[in-house]
Amino acid sequence: MRPLEFGWYLPTHGDTTAYGLSPAQIPGSPELCDRVVRAAEAAAFEYLLIPVGTVCWEAWITGAFMAARSSKIKPLIAARPGYINPVLLAKMISTFDQMSGGRICVNLIAGQNESEVEGEGIRYAKEERYDLMEEEVTILKTLWTHSGAVDFDGRFHKLTKAQIRPRILQRPYPKFYLGGGSRQAWELSAKHSDVHLFWGDTPERIAQNIVEIRNLAKAHGRADDIGFGMRLQVICREREADAWEAAETLVKDASDKQKTEIKTLYTRSVANQRVQELAREYGDLIMPHLWTGITRVRPGAGIAVVGDPQQCAATLQQFIDAGCHSFCLSGYLHDEEAERFGRLIRPLLVERNPGRLAA
Repeated sequence: MRPLEFGWYLPTHGDTTAYGLSPAQIPGSPELCDRVVRAAEAAAFEYLLIPVGTVCWEAWITGAFMAARSSKIKPLIAARPGYINPVLLAKMISTFDQMSGGRICVNLIAGQNESEVEGEGIRYAKEERYDLMEEEVTILKTLWTHSGAVDFDGRFHKLTKAQIRPRILQRPYPKFYLGGGSRQAWELSAKHSDVHLFWGDTPERIAQNIVEIRNLAKAHGRADDIGFGMRLQVICREREADAWEAAETLVKDASDKQKTEIKTLYTRSVANQRVQELAREYGDLIMPHLWTGITRVRPGAGIAVVGDPQQCAATLQQFIDAGCHSFCLSGYLHDEEAERFGRLIRPLLVERNPGRLAA
């Protein structure tokens, strides 16, 4: 069995305890980033998801600063198709890898919001972006593993005697993560990802999806190479009642405009469609401690594990038992929830999974 790993989220866009309530908002700042990274590292999170999007700070610059201001945690930063020339991106990542002592991993994102992608000058349709991503990841891996100059003749990129310095530090290259629910996302993960992240679902559905993606990976000789994980929120308190109070406070003041945008701006994302489908099918609770409420106010990771430490650990354990080994988590406030996870939940998971997680 694979070792268990846990990642945390860096809210460069700001933090809150109540969507839609102005006094509860905390703006993005270097100080906020420092607090969250310190808390995540102290809680023994292995990697740090740095978001992309119009409201977020630029991820590569943020990741470089946070790597320099921390000692162990690995920034997980997006390689988005069409945004950066792949030769330059390969050089950026290998430089980051060397300068940080091997603390970088790569997140593959085709884009959730079409209007946002178009606003940033990317004119490829989503289906084309997956094709472009496959080509660019192939270029990255080839440049990192090939000892000489690289020629490449593709649909989107043509390279003649391309070379990069420095060489990559992590061998053969940094880990790749991908979160997506479409067939194209699954096929790209099957070929290239080290970890495919699901955005919340029933453990039974996740186990079925793992079987399907692993079967796709067999065609590339990677059935044993690909791993699986969950992208989830966590709302944990020492008393269950306090956890549910925090959960309801988080969403009760959200505006109708915000709720409408969540339902209309992300309709091309299969993973977001599935999250909304779960909310319609199950209502507030997919399982006793797996809550859909955050789907009302944010895209992506809208499913939350809510409860006391034992309840939260038991819920996460169901996904571990379904075949997941990696958990990319977040919670509000992000520094405080990271501390609670490390203090209250992680020790329980260490006990339940002997030998798979460092104490």
